[in-house]
Amino acid sequence: MHNPQMQHDDQRVAVFIDVQNMYHSARNLYSARVSFREVVRAAVAGRHLIRSFAYVVRTKTGEEKPFFEALEKEGIEMRVKDLQEFYGGAKKADWDVGMAIDAVRTADIVDVIVIVSGDGDFLPLLDYLKGRGRRVEVIAFGRSASQRMKEAADDFLDLEEEPKRFLIRSRRLGGRTASGDRTAVQESS
Repeated sequence: MHNPQMQHDDQRVAVFIDVQNMYHSARNLYSARVSFREVVRAAVAGRHLIRSFAYVVRTKTGEEKPFFEALEKEGIEMRVKDLQEFYGGAKKADWDVGMAIDAVRTADIVDVIVIVSGDGDFLPLLDYLKGRGRRVEVIAFGRSASQRMKEAADDFLDLEEEPKRFLIRSRRLGGRTASGDRTAVQESS
């Protein structure tokens, strides 16, 4: 389903990474972490990167700080939200609306929007951006991505086609939060 023939060197690209979605997909499917460096490289594919954003969650422990620093070192802009904890133990840190707003705001200065998420909640965003004449590409794990997202995208890159490129095997993964994926960028050097 990946069709790089519609990609041109002169295209301006913005990348939007749903870190929670990618973290949980990699963990559940492969017991591994995502190399965000390689994901951004694949998203840009020789074109002009205008901006790349990672939507992350900060916990009270601060254990994700090295991961945040690694993202910044790669030139990935972070949007940070504190993890909300509710009575009864429920936790929430949803970035869908913030990510969608940033993509809409950025659409005027780019030709291509790359959504790094398989979350079907972004389907209305894809439809809107395509209606504005933007090429919309999706990068995600095929088995956990919304089928409708895969079909609606102008291009879909399945990370499962090259797991050695996009995944970092972890000796110890259990018990970490998505933001605790602290060395995924550094280890892919």
